[in-house]
Amino acid sequence: MTFTWPLMLLSLLLVPLFVWLYLRMQKRRQNAIQNLGGLGFVQDASGRQIGARRHIPMLLFLVGLTIMLIAMARPNAVVSLPNAESIVILSFDVSGSMAAEDMQPTRMEAAKAAAREFVGRQPSNVKIGVVAFSEGGISVQPPTNEQEAILTAINRLAPQRGTSLGSGILASLDTIATARGEASELDENLTPVPTPTPLPYGTYIPAAIVLLTDGENTANPDPVEAALAAAGRGVRVYTIGVGSAAGTTLTVNDFTVFTQLNEPMLQQIATLTDGAYFNAQSEEDLREIYQNLKVQVVIKPEKTEITSIFTGISILFMLVGGMFSLVWFSRLP
Repeated sequence: MTFTWPLMLLSLLLVPLFVWLYLRMQKRRQNAIQNLGGLGFVQDASGRQIGARRHIPMLLFLVGLTIMLIAMARPNAVVSLPNAESIVILSFDVSGSMAAEDMQPTRMEAAKAAAREFVGRQPSNVKIGVVAFSEGGISVQPPTNEQEAILTAINRLAPQRGTSLGSGILASLDTIATARGEASELDENLTPVPTPTPLPYGTYIPAAIVLLTDGENTANPDPVEAALAAAGRGVRVYTIGVGSAAGTTLTVNDFTVFTQLNEPMLQQIATLTDGAYFNAQSEEDLREIYQNLKVQVVIKPEKTEITSIFTGISILFMLVGGMFSLVWFSRLP
């Protein structure tokens, strides 16, 4: 525990003074009792001797006063609280195979519909950003809690070329860094730039990436290196694979395309970042995954002033002491 005004702790020196004054008053009271014992003040209304219970109110007042003096120094403590705002990046694979019609009306449209439902269920303290990646990655919507802007960005997504999982992750990290007011993670070629010392393993910031893809990686950078970069920044990556690991041939815009889901890669990305991997074989699977996807809220230790807690406890002790005083005086003859 630390204190904003530590010099105020010197006021605790008053406590021994109050104790001394109280003991002196008790000694004078004893002398008065000896002189005026015949008046009956050595007994309560029932005739019983007044014992140590008469000291209870003063003891409670003294404890309350001590806590109040500590509160005057404005104590601070590190407490674990849910972060006020969290960031979720929806990172969409927009490769050409996302136009395949094995999900109705297409993989892309099914993914967008499920994502829209996910956005609609998020509380206002969760900011959502949208990233699109094919052979490169780009942020199409900075994190915001304005759902209309998020949905507009999702609706604009359209299939393009190949698949670069690494670009999707790195572009998402860059979007998170920008939203948090930190330096960019990438240079103009989407290559990682020097970053601060990685966070200790198991430490997470209030941000996560949901990476949705239907194919294997076909372009640099290395997805594993990108995942390690995410882990070093304390960002979990939740991967959603659309399709079959065995692969299938699809007709896209009159072209025959072979697409194959690299499940081990997506599982490795999720494992490295302490996220989770999901597989969607159908439109219904995809919707269910989004419905059950619970991005963990980060409990972040923060230094917080707890003066109000000390003040409340102090007042409570004094009120209880006052109640004991009333009870005691009411029993006097």
